[in-house]
Amino acid sequence: MLRSIATVSLGGTLVEKLNAIAAAGFDGVEIFENDLLYFDGSPADVRRMCQDLGLRILLFQPFRDFEAAPRARMAKNFDRAELKFDMMEQLGADLMLVCSNTAPDAIDDDAVAAEDLRALGERAARRGFRIGYEALAWGRRVNRFGHAWKIVQAADHPAIGLVLDTFHTFAVEDDDAPIAAIPGDRIFFVQLADAPLMRLDPLSWSRHFRCFPGQGGMAVTRFTRNVLASGYAGPISLEIFNDEFRAAPPRPTAIDGIRSLLLLEEELAGDSARAARPLGTPAPPVCHGVEFVEFSVDAETRPRLTAMFEAMGFAHAGTHRSKDVALYRQGEVNFILNAEKDSFAHSFFLLHGPSVCALAFRVDNARGAVERALHYKAQTFRGRVGPNELVIPAIRGLEASLIYLVDRDDTEPTIYDVDFIAAPAGATAACGLRAVDHVSQVMPRGKLDGMMLFYKSVFGFEAEPTHELVDPYGLIQSRVLESRDRTVRLPLNTSASPRTSTSRFISAYSGGGVHHIALTTDDIFATMAAMRDRNVPLLDIPDTYYDGLSAQHDLPADAIDRMRHLGILYDRAGAGEFLHAYTRSFDGRFFFEIVERRGYDGFGAVNASVRLAAQALSERAESSLELLGDLAL
Repeated sequence: MLRSIATVSLGGTLVEKLNAIAAAGFDGVEIFENDLLYFDGSPADVRRMCQDLGLRILLFQPFRDFEAAPRARMAKNFDRAELKFDMMEQLGADLMLVCSNTAPDAIDDDAVAAEDLRALGERAARRGFRIGYEALAWGRRVNRFGHAWKIVQAADHPAIGLVLDTFHTFAVEDDDAPIAAIPGDRIFFVQLADAPLMRLDPLSWSRHFRCFPGQGGMAVTRFTRNVLASGYAGPISLEIFNDEFRAAPPRPTAIDGIRSLLLLEEELAGDSARAARPLGTPAPPVCHGVEFVEFSVDAETRPRLTAMFEAMGFAHAGTHRSKDVALYRQGEVNFILNAEKDSFAHSFFLLHGPSVCALAFRVDNARGAVERALHYKAQTFRGRVGPNELVIPAIRGLEASLIYLVDRDDTEPTIYDVDFIAAPAGATAACGLRAVDHVSQVMPRGKLDGMMLFYKSVFGFEAEPTHELVDPYGLIQSRVLESRDRTVRLPLNTSASPRTSTSRFISAYSGGGVHHIALTTDDIFATMAAMRDRNVPLLDIPDTYYDGLSAQHDLPADAIDRMRHLGILYDRAGAGEFLHAYTRSFDGRFFFEIVERRGYDGFGAVNASVRLAAQALSERAESSLELLGDLAL
C-alpha cells in the first residue's frame, strides 16, 4: 500500500509539514494549494524538497466549481485550469482533484457536467496529466460517489477518473458497498478520514471534526476493503481537516497519521490470519495485568507518600540494590517509589512534581511487544542498569512517561527477586487490597484521540465509545481503552473547560498523566473501615447522595448507613453491583479509588458527578486551610 497524506492535515509551514511527513514514513503527499500560497518559494522548489525527502507528490488539489458552471464562465474556468496545470508541471504532479461544483448557479445537467470534464480531460492529457472527480458531500448537484461515477462514465475519457473519500461517502449516509463493483483502474485516488458521529451540516462537520482512521465512528476499514475489492492498487491517502490538528506540532500528528494507516493495513489483513500480518507485524501482546506502578518522588514527598501507602496497608517489601528506590506491596499490587537523582524518574519529577512516572504491563512476550511498538513508531527507552540487574524494555507513553513491558515466567526470577533486597517482615497489616483494577489518565485537549490510537495500535487495546462526565465546572470527555483479556483498563479523560478537575490536574501536574489508580478489594466495608481507623485521607461524600440512594436502589437502611459512614458509593447494573470509594488527592496530582465488583463490569459512571463535586469541595477546603496557614505565618 502506497501511504500518503494531504498537507492540509497538519499544522505548521509547508517545510515543517513535509519534514514531518517524511520523518513519519509516508511514501507520498497531496499538496493543498493554500500551502503553496503561503510558501516562500516556487512549486519547483517544493518538488526538489520532496525529492530530497523521498516523497512523491501524488495529487494537487483542489480545483473548485468547474463543471456545469454557467456557459459564460467556462472560458475563464479553462483558463484557471491551465494555470493549475502550469503549477502541476513545476510540482511534478500528474493528478489534479476536481471537486463537484458547490456554486448556487451550477447547471443541473449531467450531460453538461460530463461534457465539461471530457474537455478538461482532453486538455490535461495533452500535458500528461489526469483529472480525479470527487463528489463533495455538500456539492450543489453532485454529492454522492455513485452520481460522480455516472458522470465520469459519461465523460468517457482515459484522463478522467473517480476520487473516493470516506468522509464524503458517510457524511451523506451513502452505501459504500457498490464501490467494489467500480473498475479499479477508473478509481484514480482514494482519501480516508474518520470522524465522530454527530448531527451537523456536512461542511462544518468536514472542516472541523475529521480525524484519522480508527479515531472516530465511521466504517473506514469496510470502505477500504470495498475499494481494494474493486482492484484499485493506487495510493491510500489521509485528508484531515481538524482545528486541533492544525494547532498542534506537525510531527506528532504525522506519527498518528502513519499509525492509523499501519493499523488499517493490519485490520485489512484480518484477525483470523495472523501469519498474513503486513510486513511481519508481531501480534498484539497478551496482557496479564499491571505489574507495577512507579512514582517519582523527592526527599520531601517520599516520607509523606510512604506514610500514605503504609496507612493503606502496603508493606515495605524491598530496597533496590543500587538505586534510591523502594518497593511497597499489598496483594498483587506493587508500588515503586523512585527518588534516585540520576534517573529518568528524577527528570520526570522536575517536570511534574510527585507523580506516576511509569506503568508496567505484564505481557506474554516482551520482545515481540517491543518489535510491535517500533513498527507503530513508538519510542523505546533504556535507563541506567546496574550490575546483575534485569533489563526491562520500556517505551514512551503519555507525556514521555514510560510503559515497561514485563515478561512473567514462573520458572525465572522476577525483577523483585533480582533488583531488590527483600525487606524484613514488618508489622504493617494489609487492608485487603488485591490488584490494580484500572488506571485513569488525564491529558490536554487534543491529545485523547492520539493516545487512543497509540494504545489501539501498539497494544491492540479496544476502545469503548466516548461518554461525558458532569463536573461542577464543565464536561469531561472520557473513553476507556482495555486489553483484549480486560486485565489492563485505562480510562482516558480530557476537558475543554479550564476549571474542571481534569484541567485543574493538568495545571497542577504541568501536563497529562495518571490521574487515579483503582485498586480492588473483596470486602470494601472492611477495607474502608481499616483505612478510616488508620487516618487515610479519604474523600467525604455529601449526605444528600445517601439520602437519595434508598429511592434509587432497594438497599437496606443499615447498609446505606454503613456506606455513608465510610464514604462508599454504589451502583447497580442488572444483577451486578459496584461499590467504590476514594482517597483525597496527593498534592493535587493523583488519588486512589477502592473498588469491589460483584458481577459488575463498568466504572460507576453514574456516580462521577458526585465524586467530582466532592473533590471540588475538598480542594476548596484544603486551599482555605493553606491560606489560613500562610496568614498565620
